Amino acid sequence: MTQFDYFVVFAEMRTGSNFLEANLNRYDGLSCHGEAFNPVFIGYPENETVLGVTQRQREKDPDSLLDRIRQADGMNGFRFFNDHDPRILDAILNDRRCAKVILTRNPVDSFVSWQIAHATGQWKLTNATHATSKAIEFKSQDFERHVEHLQDFQVRLLNTLQKSGQTAFYVAYEDLQDIEIMNGLAKFLGVKDQLKTLDKELKKQNPMPMSEKVANFAQMETSLARLDRYNLSRTPNFEPRRGPMIPRFIAAPKSGLLYMPIRTGPDAAVSDWMGRLDDQSAKDVRSGFNHKTIRQWMQEHPGHRRFSVLRHPVARAHAAFCDHILQTGEGCYFEIRQTLRKIHNLDLPDEGAHPETDPVYTMEAHRRAFLLFLRFIKQNLTGQTSIRMDAAWGSQLSILQGMSQFAIPDMLIREDRLRGDFAMVAGQLGRTSMPEPRTDTDVHAARLAAIYDDEIETAARNACHRDYLAFGFGNWRGR
Repeated sequence: MTQFDYFVVFAEMRTGSNFLEANLNRYDGLSCHGEAFNPVFIGYPENETVLGVTQRQREKDPDSLLDRIRQADGMNGFRFFNDHDPRILDAILNDRRCAKVILTRNPVDSFVSWQIAHATGQWKLTNATHATSKAIEFKSQDFERHVEHLQDFQVRLLNTLQKSGQTAFYVAYEDLQDIEIMNGLAKFLGVKDQLKTLDKELKKQNPMPMSEKVANFAQMETSLARLDRYNLSRTPNFEPRRGPMIPRFIAAPKSGLLYMPIRTGPDAAVSDWMGRLDDQSAKDVRSGFNHKTIRQWMQEHPGHRRFSVLRHPVARAHAAFCDHILQTGEGCYFEIRQTLRKIHNLDLPDEGAHPETDPVYTMEAHRRAFLLFLRFIKQNLTGQTSIRMDAAWGSQLSILQGMSQFAIPDMLIREDRLRGDFAMVAGQLGRTSMPEPRTDTDVHAARLAAIYDDEIETAARNACHRDYLAFGFGNWRGR
């Protein structure tokens, strides 16, 4: 009797998982079924089923697909990334009959590779003559978010295996070209068959030095220098997970005033007020902090004040819907948008829409789509969907709890009473006057007012009940 019934390859995009899968499938008795639990597709793009299970069936009952994989002939498995269906993660991690393979790569390499693939549209290469490349601009904040996701996921894998007394077969990106290591992995999975050569179809993309792949290479080196303490080249041995997203913090140009934003809040209006408070503008506020620089700022501003702004859950959910799902420009969560259309039945146009002027996507259509989005949020935040619980619509309570691991806001300001609350903050800084805050804090408020009714309020309360309870929100009064 073999030690395992099935296997999972824990990996991320641009770590070589396609190449690893191609070689696993060359062993007699091994079958890897791609990204079987990817929320956007099932197995592979354009795939209809995996072992007879459709994407819609998997979405309704993910365990049904896991059972098919477990019971299929031979040793079957799949690749699993940190943004795949979270509903099955605990089941596979705690199943001793599931063999765990953990594929890692230097996160700088994988991040740059992902950026190039996104820029060129070339995700696989089978013919070197068709290779395309493009030097990308390295953005440190995007990389920090990338590392944060990797860190959280790898720490969870490591700690769960440690607590349950299990071990995994670790494979580094550089190991994928070693035939002996590949054969050792096959032995770990209980396969006696041994390969003499590796798959030759997939070709390495972008083999040039990093300095040729990154347009602002010197700036990247400077940005990475302050992250060396995290030992980035050794996933999964990252420092324990971080709570707040400190680079999002915003400081006034001169005053000791620090804004700790909650995603999908009135950031533009707050930044504008903070800039004018110091007789400057929104472009003069300071952001992009890290742990070191934010502590320096605090030391340089004794008596500073920190605040966050709470937005009503109805308005916040609606803003998230308009900013990330309805429109298809910058900020759109395109893959989530496609899944919401395909699986959750949101009737959205192919391109972004303006219900104020669109003859097809009307205000009534907008109301129906937003109601379905609210119902999706309820399912999503209770772990009933395969889509990540994004901070854009995650509870404000949980975001504040994350911030508190670094610092607690001195004051929680309500968006619907900015003038009075800002006056108290300015008074604490010794100001006797202040600029008037903008009234257009929510650019989508008029659109929401046109569709808001008791049904939307009830759906929002069901979806965002933690925030209603924690912060005492009443009905939305924007209409």
